[in-house]
Amino acid sequence: MIARALEGLTVVDLSRILAGPYCTMILADMGADVIKVEIPNVGDDSRAFPPFVGDESVYFKNMNRNKRGITLNLKSERGKELFLKLIKKADVLVENYRPGTMEKLGLGYDELKEVNPRLVYGCVSGFGHSGRYSKRAGYDIIGQAMSGIMSVTGWPDGEPTRTGGPISDTMAGLSLACGIIAACRYRDVTGIGQKVDIALVDTLVSSMQIINQIYLAGGRLPERIGNRYESTYPYDTFGTKNGGTVVIGCANDKIWRIICGLMGREELISDPRMETNKLRVENHALIRPIVSEWTHTMDAKELVDLLLDNGCPAAPIYDIAQVADDPHIAGDRDMFPEMEYPRVGKLRVTGSHFKMSETEAGPRFPAPDLGQHNREVYSGLLGLGDEEIDKLMEDGTI
Repeated sequence: MIARALEGLTVVDLSRILAGPYCTMILADMGADVIKVEIPNVGDDSRAFPPFVGDESVYFKNMNRNKRGITLNLKSERGKELFLKLIKKADVLVENYRPGTMEKLGLGYDELKEVNPRLVYGCVSGFGHSGRYSKRAGYDIIGQAMSGIMSVTGWPDGEPTRTGGPISDTMAGLSLACGIIAACRYRDVTGIGQKVDIALVDTLVSSMQIINQIYLAGGRLPERIGNRYESTYPYDTFGTKNGGTVVIGCANDKIWRIICGLMGREELISDPRMETNKLRVENHALIRPIVSEWTHTMDAKELVDLLLDNGCPAAPIYDIAQVADDPHIAGDRDMFPEMEYPRVGKLRVTGSHFKMSETEAGPRFPAPDLGQHNREVYSGLLGLGDEEIDKLMEDGTI
């Protein structure tokens, strides 16, 4: 059996929808025993989210693979008692409720650390657990709006644009996973757990990096500039003869010299408007039509092959079908493995992007049905007998 890096780590997962479940999916892919806790007879909202295969939500199935599933009513006193017993056994708790929700239940971090001082409490929300906006609801598009990323995404004459993927949720989930692993390392050294508080907005603010510094250091407000980069040029998209579009990544003077040679325009190398990257950024409007005229003499594949063969970074712009069929991405890097699901059959899913030399990460077993592992967890982890579990099911506690 291939080892996984987080084997032996027990995670109680109260999260739902995307940001929290994406975090716990990463931990589960790496071998953690993730116990997904859902509301009895209701479950995670994403069980009803498209796309579907038959009546089964692929949204839910992909995000919650490798997890054991139980149900528990945290609003009942018996439910809270069972939850606290789970916390005593757990290394990590993950939740993505609106800040204050767990405190209202009497199950906030201050209460839980008294039960288990080694607990790492991971939480993700729109604006974090501190600050004047903390009680606001947070969704992916809100994170994108208030981080500034939408203000610089799109074309100069267009409206602010959301990125195509749920970048707030996924980056926040990934950030929470990183914070949890760091906190577990600290706990293993000191014996002390801690709270890891991640905000969707903070995460994308952090990701903006050079865009923030343009304003903070120079006072210039970044604007929408299409596919061009602020820091280097030509680093942009260009059309081709067959209607395809490619990206060219000219990140330094050496690559610019290569491009000039391929274009048969060596005189541009010493052009005083283009000699340095700083000058090329300033004169991007002059350079773009020159490069574009050249790229339109070839089809996309011919152009990309030529550039790559000569050491210039370039790529075609893929649609999702092309990504899923690419021999490197789907084949060599195994980013779309196949899983067997009850009632669905074989299904390709989005795999793990973590590739490690000594341990494996990725899908192992399907997402749980609602309450599928109630007996297994309540009996095996908490030592409850069958009669007690039956009673808990009858009275709606689980």
